[in-house]
Amino acid sequence: MTAYEYRVIPAPTKGRKAQGVKGAEARFANALQEVINDHAAEGWEYQRSDILPSEERQGLTSSHTVYRSVLVFRRPADAAAAPDDTTIEENDIESVAYVEPADTTPEESPDEVPDKDTPDERP
Repeated sequence: MTAYEYRVIPAPTKGRKAQGVKGAEARFANALQEVINDHAAEGWEYQRSDILPSEERQGLTSSHTVYRSVLVFRRPADAAAAPDDTTIEENDIESVAYVEPADTTPEESPDEVPDKDTPDERP
């Protein structure tokens, strides 16, 4: 049995202009065609489109459901090692530069200016 890997991407929401393509429906079809052909060139086989629910926050305490359209592609798992994928060989370990992780502490935004009407809480 062949093992597959899958890619799920958001479906286009706007059409794309092209020479000879007129009308909203034709432009939308053109956008889908371009996305599918671009992925096919990378070895991905188009499977289907789905509309799936997504729970999103609304305000501070509530949430609502939004329906998203996605396109599903697949390719055999052994095709995952495409030429554009880079792997690090054991001999190349010295040439890999170490990058410091980004500081994840939230910084105070310059837009957040304290109210001048509230008294300072300094002793």
